[in-house]
Amino acid sequence: MSRPEASEPDIRTAQLANGITVVTEALPGVKTATVGIWVAAGSRHERENEHGLSHLIEHMAFKGTERRSARRIAEDIENVGGEINAATSTELTSYTARVLGEHAGLALDVLGDILTASVFDKVELAREVNVILQEYAAVEDTPDDVVMDAFMEQAFAGQAIGRPILGRPETIGSFDAAAIQAFMAREYTPGRMVVAAAGAVEHEAILAEAERAFGAIQPRTAPELPVATYTGGEKRLRRKLEQANVVIGLPGVSFRDPTYFSTHMFAQALGGGLTSRLWHEVRETRGLAYSIDAFHWPFSDSGLFGIGAGTSREDLPELMDVVTATSRALAAAIEAEELTRAKAQLKVSLLAALETPGGRIERAARQLLAWGRIIPAEDTVALVDAVTLDDVREAGRRVLDGPVTVAAIGPVRSLPTAARIASAFRA
Repeated sequence: MSRPEASEPDIRTAQLANGITVVTEALPGVKTATVGIWVAAGSRHERENEHGLSHLIEHMAFKGTERRSARRIAEDIENVGGEINAATSTELTSYTARVLGEHAGLALDVLGDILTASVFDKVELAREVNVILQEYAAVEDTPDDVVMDAFMEQAFAGQAIGRPILGRPETIGSFDAAAIQAFMAREYTPGRMVVAAAGAVEHEAILAEAERAFGAIQPRTAPELPVATYTGGEKRLRRKLEQANVVIGLPGVSFRDPTYFSTHMFAQALGGGLTSRLWHEVRETRGLAYSIDAFHWPFSDSGLFGIGAGTSREDLPELMDVVTATSRALAAAIEAEELTRAKAQLKVSLLAALETPGGRIERAARQLLAWGRIIPAEDTVALVDAVTLDDVREAGRRVLDGPVTVAAIGPVRSLPTAARIASAFRA
């Protein structure tokens, strides 16, 4: 049954017989349609021998189906002026297309084809494996990327959530069509799927096209996802580089956690822009780094707080002293002006994402998968506005009291130990 969202009347949701959710949003004055399917399956759903498989599946989606060659997939979309894309993250994979409104049905047909009838040809698979190996090599040549992969692996040691999305050469090269099909049969279940469309769309037409494209997927139960456990840890990669790239981590919170917004605002005030405390102290006052930032990454059942910067070997000890002292000072006494600014920055970020059809379907799909409903923008803004100075102080103190993760690459001999950094956060 189709139903409108109470406070956003142009949003309508329905469910196919197999359990796939369909959501549409008609946007007056928009001539294009952005359509897509989101699957709540990503790199953390992989087993040990499947490391990198979800990313490979995203690549292989465009390499040929029973009805279309790889070129035909591209032609069917680009011949009508459209574009098609896919993305893999830790917990989600998405397949999207943007076309004129009159071609939304075609776009859904192509997306349904690649998700239900891909052939995973051996020659195409070997070629795409080589492409991903080149992508992996490019990451290995980029210190910023290497240190972030090491950071995740130490923060969630021994768990799929901490493994790089790309995978490793030894696993990437081992996959065949059977491995892909087994993963999709196990993880790509209707209850984990949302078909979304926004722009020049009509709900009933999209619903009918979604049924044709995805209705044949059989309902089944997805396996339980192991709970992520933040561990903390330390990894130093000594390489001959001009700068040391360092990321310091602490436990964050899930996007389901009631303290999510206050934790995010602590990160924003600490290192989220040119007016943040770390930027002012590290870059503007002391000139210790070209850039520095603090971030908070929430997942469905956990989160990760981090501070990243690059600096010289000589300046590394002072940088760590400034980072820990500044973090402590903010947690003890964030100012009203800082909180007001953090709220404004977050609201602009949230609302700007809703100004395009692509942003609106992503919001809808993510929230339906996470909450089973779409949260009106005004409700989110109200939650942001409700955060108090005491909330942010408490969130900051809780973050800084957690186990530390240290990942560093380059001339890092002078970097203090993780134990010393943890002690400095709590001094």
